Amino acid sequence: MQRTLLLAKIHNCTLTRANLDYVGSISIDLALLEAAGILPYEQVQVVNVANGQRLMTYAIAAPSGSGSIELNGAAARLGMAGDRVIIMSYGQFTSEEAKTYSPTVVFVDERNRLQQVCRYRDLNVGAGLQLAPGETPVGL
Repeated sequence: MQRTLLLAKIHNCTLTRANLDYVGSISIDLALLEAAGILPYEQVQVVNVANGQRLMTYAIAAPSGSGSIELNGAAARLGMAGDRVIIMSYGQFTSEEAKTYSPTVVFVDERNRLQQVCRYRDLNVGAGLQLAPGETPVGL
């Protein structure tokens, strides 16, 4: 049996643009994609923290270091510049693999600059960890 688990997420990034006149997808700064291990054209789920919208699309690489996070095409109707979003990718694991896997978490600042990369197992999520935009987990 295969189980679907979170592979990686880019946590609390900020939308820099919503581009309705584009063919589709979400453009993500290449440095953030690489830090998260998300490949160009990989399926991602985007959760808009500002309005609760969720969507599935695919990632395309924006220039490295640009800080770009842009909703494109029809997805552009689900967010606007300044909205905070969480971008997640998922993978298939056997039950045995799932027992030891820990997803990658990428933290960014308010301008989508890479701040930290860690694994979920290294975060104290069971204690109700909540981070404000740009805040870095303590002790990592």
